[in-house]
Amino acid sequence: MARIAGVDLPRNKNIEIAITYIFGIGRSNGADVLRKANVNPATRVRDLTEEEVSRIREIVEREYRVEGDLRREIQMNIKRLMDIGCYRGLRHRKGLPVRGQRTRTNARTRRGRRGQAIGIKKKTLKK
Repeated sequence: MARIAGVDLPRNKNIEIAITYIFGIGRSNGADVLRKANVNPATRVRDLTEEEVSRIREIVEREYRVEGDLRREIQMNIKRLMDIGCYRGLRHRKGLPVRGQRTRTNARTRRGRRGQAIGIKKKTLKK
């Protein structure tokens, strides 16, 4: 089991895909890491040698901000926006979309399910 940056990588996937399970490393950064570590992207995680895993781990720790550090930085950036009271900070504080999306309709992801629509029932005829 390859453990990099505190994340257990899935054993049956190609290392090219498995490395993206680390928060902060996507497809392009993952490809860069593998190129620098001189690892074949088509190799399965279970087939990696301990030396290859250590090279990948060293490059990720040295050159990328990942997992806890990155999450903490993102949260601090949001907190800073909220503290200075800028528009984006106010939107974060109210739980509304931050990047200019409309809110009259289609803001369900940010705003939640705000009540169910009430359907109209047909009157039944009494005899």
